[in-house]
Amino acid sequence: MDRHATAVWQGTLKEGKGVIDTQSGALKALPYSFKGRFEDESGKSGTNPEELIAAAHAACFAMQLSHFLAENGTPATKLDARAVVTLVPGTGITGSAITLVGTVPGVDDAKFKELAEQAKSGCPVSKALGAINVSLDAKLA
Repeated sequence: MDRHATAVWQGTLKEGKGVIDTQSGALKALPYSFKGRFEDESGKSGTNPEELIAAAHAACFAMQLSHFLAENGTPATKLDARAVVTLVPGTGITGSAITLVGTVPGVDDAKFKELAEQAKSGCPVSKALGAINVSLDAKLA
């Protein structure tokens, strides 16, 4: 299974700008820029690669955990996963921190955390991010 995205960049690093398109059409001519990546902490001036990695990581993790919880006989009502990807200029991406709040009837805290840790290490995006620190803070609602 292959998926694709396209990035078109025009101009220099600092003054240039680009757009991102995805195969699904979910992202269509989505703008990105130096300002959006390195200067605008609000995130309102466009996306950046780290934000897209964070979205992919949170989504993949939640799906993987959903599967493990269902296999355990305790399907989740809701999994609210957030990933924060850290970029250190001059060093690179150093980590992805997942925060999770789960609503899972019938599961105890220990089992929930055990399955969440398995999902953290087992989801394909976590595996792809093996060169960085991936952390998890998981709790039940």
